[in-house]
Amino acid sequence: MTKTRMETFSDGVIAIIITIMVLELRAPHDSNPAALMPLIPVFLSYVLSFIYLGIYWNNHHHLLHAVEHVGGGVLWANLNLLFWLSLIPFATAWMGENHFAPWTLAFYGIVLLFAGIAYTILVLALISLHGRDSVLATAMGKDFKGKISIVIYLVAIPLALLKWWLSGALYILVAIMWLIPDRRIEKTLTHS
Repeated sequence: MTKTRMETFSDGVIAIIITIMVLELRAPHDSNPAALMPLIPVFLSYVLSFIYLGIYWNNHHHLLHAVEHVGGGVLWANLNLLFWLSLIPFATAWMGENHFAPWTLAFYGIVLLFAGIAYTILVLALISLHGRDSVLATAMGKDFKGKISIVIYLVAIPLALLKWWLSGALYILVAIMWLIPDRRIEKTLTHS
């Protein structure tokens, strides 16, 4: 089975997820700039989630460039990833509307954690399909960034209940780690 249909479907779902998030941004009824102040947490949570979705879209794109085809297991692994990503608008809205309250921040981290695990499952399914000597397997290597991201989420989730600002900083740290372009796949494709 070709990868094109899965890639197109995934692009569409991620576009819809971003659209849902932006539709949750509500303009204040007052024209005074001070009316924007209560919306700062909503906007900040939107920005963080937009960055996360952009990171997933970008890495998904690179991931599929390193493979030749997909199978049933890969399709289900991809749907698992899209499921967790589809929860980001809800988690974002809840967190922003409640000004980063501890439980909302913990829930946001749970969604990020399971999206990270789902992405790892997708990578493993693709490597299983293409083999340990494939371009993808070579490019991914030991996937330190993926593993450390999951560890950081596991620390940040319970930390949200104790020090919400530190938990939020850890979510931002993971986003910054992934904003620095991951060139493993590009480098491997260029050399092969």
